[in-house]
Amino acid sequence: MTGIPIQLQQCGKTFPDGTRALHPVDLEIAAGETIVLLGPSGCGKTTMLRIIAGLEAPDPGGRVRFGADEVTAVPIEKRNVGMVFQSYALFPNLTVAGNIEYGLKIRRLPVAERSARLQEMLAMMRIEPLANRRIDQLSGGQRQRVALARAIAPRPRVLLLDEPLTALDAKLREDLRLEIDRLLRSLNITAVYVTHDQAEAMSLGDRIAVMDHGRIAQIGTPQDIYFRPASAYVADFVGTMNRVTGSPADGRLMFAAGHVPTTSNASEIMFRPEDLRLVDRDQAQFSGRVISSFFLGDHTRIVIDAGLTDPIVARVQQRVALRNGDPVHCRVDPDAILNLPA
Repeated sequence: MTGIPIQLQQCGKTFPDGTRALHPVDLEIAAGETIVLLGPSGCGKTTMLRIIAGLEAPDPGGRVRFGADEVTAVPIEKRNVGMVFQSYALFPNLTVAGNIEYGLKIRRLPVAERSARLQEMLAMMRIEPLANRRIDQLSGGQRQRVALARAIAPRPRVLLLDEPLTALDAKLREDLRLEIDRLLRSLNITAVYVTHDQAEAMSLGDRIAVMDHGRIAQIGTPQDIYFRPASAYVADFVGTMNRVTGSPADGRLMFAAGHVPTTSNASEIMFRPEDLRLVDRDQAQFSGRVISSFFLGDHTRIVIDAGLTDPIVARVQQRVALRNGDPVHCRVDPDAILNLPA
């Protein structure tokens, strides 16, 4: 199974009531790439997925291409896409095997080929013992594995996943993230994955498109999005970000001179919790008192009152034992300090 490139050209979506769900967007997805559409509810990510699938038509002038084929007017059943939904969308009257074989029967594959493909999918998803079970006898994680197997059994050109793990508990979500990542890498299929969960986006995406009010706010690798956010919105949405409003020289927070651009107006300084270190007083850029401290095994999360509008959050790997009210002295890596547009 090999992926194909996908190209969206000026694809927007306005609904009959005038609601603009997606502003015209250009997007190119490489063959075999997994791209994640990340953003809050109502940001346009699912609308974009539905346009790729053929479930929604773009506004006039928008075009969708799969490889060399323009598929803008091609219905979903003829685009050869596989889809996996949050709700599983499995057939309750069929067994696990029946669900996986369903798309193969629709395509009228010979019985021997259907049987071979079924066994391949059962083995790939590690659900061989479940083949003859009814859907209502399965756990949520097992149902999602069946949904994945059914989606990829016909060997689609594109795999589309719409919030597939949202309904599962945290541990199962983490386990299935690993399974999906393994699956996508082994298949080399072109995949578009929609989620509001940044952990899923960071772990699964070759690139992430962060969506904001129907537009792509930034697209890049997980490292680009995290370390080099294009705006305060992106920085806030992906990971935790400390925000300090005010001039760096106003006495409330003193950073190393020359590393933070200064203007005549107040500026907003931003930095990640892991870029803050606890230091001796004479090395500190600012000091404060502990509001709360949580030991989380591989790190300690500390919330600090530094006399600012909002508390400062630190993620330190130093072995520290702090109580509420303890004084702390802090230093931020100057190269990690960001001044970003809103």
